Amino acid sequence: MNKTSFCRSFVWPQTVTFFAAFLVCSFAAVAQPSTAPVRSADFVVAVVNSEPITNQEVQSLSLRLQRDARTQGLASNSSDSKKLALEQLINEKVQIQQAASLGITVDDAAINQAEAGVASNNQLTVDALRARLQQDGISLNTFREQLRQQLLLTRVREREVDNRIRISDFEINQFLNEQIQRQSTSMPSNLNLAMILIGVPENSSPEQLKVLADRAQSVVTRARNGEDFAALATTFSTTADRGANGGAMGLRPADRYPELFLQATASLPVGGVSELVRSGAGFHILKVLQRQAPPATLLVTQTRARHILLRPSAQLSQAQAMEQLGLVRRDILSGKADFADVARKISQDGSAPQGGDLGWASPGMFVPEFEQTMNQLRPGQLAEPLVSRFGVHLIEVTDRRDAPMTDAEQRSLARNVLREGKLDDAYLTWIQDIRGKAFIEMRESPQ
Repeated sequence: MNKTSFCRSFVWPQTVTFFAAFLVCSFAAVAQPSTAPVRSADFVVAVVNSEPITNQEVQSLSLRLQRDARTQGLASNSSDSKKLALEQLINEKVQIQQAASLGITVDDAAINQAEAGVASNNQLTVDALRARLQQDGISLNTFREQLRQQLLLTRVREREVDNRIRISDFEINQFLNEQIQRQSTSMPSNLNLAMILIGVPENSSPEQLKVLADRAQSVVTRARNGEDFAALATTFSTTADRGANGGAMGLRPADRYPELFLQATASLPVGGVSELVRSGAGFHILKVLQRQAPPATLLVTQTRARHILLRPSAQLSQAQAMEQLGLVRRDILSGKADFADVARKISQDGSAPQGGDLGWASPGMFVPEFEQTMNQLRPGQLAEPLVSRFGVHLIEVTDRRDAPMTDAEQRSLARNVLREGKLDDAYLTWIQDIRGKAFIEMRESPQ
């Protein structure tokens, strides 16, 4: 089997952070060489500008596509997967040739960075990653060539496809208006109600019930005639606090009020007083003190986290740093140590004087491997030690909130989302253009 074709259709982003997927497809390909219906002698099935595509390359990619389809619960047959594999290989050939014609290259420093990114994302040192590759029958040269090729594909697509995408101010404004409208319909407005309760004791007789109902109706009439609602609440309410704060229950999301209250006040303006509302507790009189619509801006989920950072060095290996932070984590969870105290003592980050506190952070402020782990934590939860390009971290999330985005943040978000939405069409147009300029000779069909 030709190992250079393990994962050709994978387009890895920038520093190639999803090594797990690479391991699945490439190791599976190595594990099943005998199942591939490949002729003993390989042969050329297509030529792209004098560069050949071999039957073995098609077979390798075809097997991976079939496995991917089965993993996703999709039907796939050998004939269709071979056709798709050949198309992908042709597309990649013309893209790599286009990169060469444009002078786009990937140097060893970029490969080294990508390799380190793959290792750190999988909680491995570079040496451990290489040992894993060797264990699974993948040569280091093959792996690094795959990294080079995928980075090359990414760079040429970013340069050529991104330049084809145009996002106008009109599109941005339209997108933001739609998102804010959608947000306002999904988020409840905030509501502040004041309440007077005329309690009805259990087992009240019909006569007693009538007396209480008449009293409650009298309070409704007085409130609607302009008497001070707070004074009426202090005089008549039978709640435990006897109408403290004028019966005001405070500004809160509308869905935190009983449905009975929402129905009774739905059509009332601010200052309006409801009809009597009967519940198991008695008769309620409600006044709308304040209505607050959802913010006319997009919200972003922000996270507040703290961390302890150890940087590997000649005196402290990455494995030792992970072991040390693992022991620190155990002590914190057991109550033997305080996170902030430990951070001040041993953390090698600028946040150490603040006990490791990183402040409120919006998406994209941290490196992907750090942010991905952080986003999976609940407030108060402590992660296992994590390796990033900066060192080894111990992360704890302390709080999370939805905060309004600035105008610049909203427009940046809109531009990125709209750009992503246009990427597929722009890529298809571009690949058709460069394929149309290439000499592609189809030879013998894959076997």
